Amino acid sequence: MVHLLIPAAGTGRRMGSDRNKLLLTLLDKPLLTWTLQAAEAADEITWIGIISQLTDQLDIKAILEDVSLSKPVQLIVGGATRQESVYNGLQALPETAQRVLIHDGARCLVTPELLDRCATVLRDCSGLIAAVPVKDTIKIVNQNDIVQETPDRQFLWAAQTPQGFEVQLLKECHEKGRQLGWEVTDDAALFERCQLPVRIVAGEETNLKVTTPIDLAIAEFILRQRLRR
Repeated sequence: MVHLLIPAAGTGRRMGSDRNKLLLTLLDKPLLTWTLQAAEAADEITWIGIISQLTDQLDIKAILEDVSLSKPVQLIVGGATRQESVYNGLQALPETAQRVLIHDGARCLVTPELLDRCATVLRDCSGLIAAVPVKDTIKIVNQNDIVQETPDRQFLWAAQTPQGFEVQLLKECHEKGRQLGWEVTDDAALFERCQLPVRIVAGEETNLKVTTPIDLAIAEFILRQRLRR
């Protein structure tokens, strides 16, 4: 059984919105609702922490009243960056928490099966990420937009969330990152910089991150197909 942290402290800037994108609707429900429903249905999740800006908490409380989760939920005030927000989330975990999954609220199409799969693998490792193999050929370019290298695609994976870790180890990595001024975009990068192993767990092609209006349209298409089935 694991605890779940949902970073939800971002903005809607790239979505072209003046509010937190997780409050925008997808098939008449806020994006955050779909994420919470998956967490509720995941057997391995026992506790949920939602990390948000203070200004969004009233809206999030309204969402929670509508969803009526059976699992305990705690609202946590986020920071200026995702890294700071997760740090705050880790400090708010119950003292008994030993394993934690961190899942971006913007990946609102995550399935309970993926959450449970990651939680199960986390029993036997200290760090993991959901990820999918890269399909495109990737080019590394310089500041003048000149291609420098084409890495072998068989070794490339696109990172997703959830990402899972031993709580104490991740706390130590975050503390070290704060002391040394590391700036990273996911928690696995902190693990890597501390030379700790991160295992790959097969993600889902449909587990996209909703960042732009195009992403929202694709998510709606996927969700409609899923609900029809």
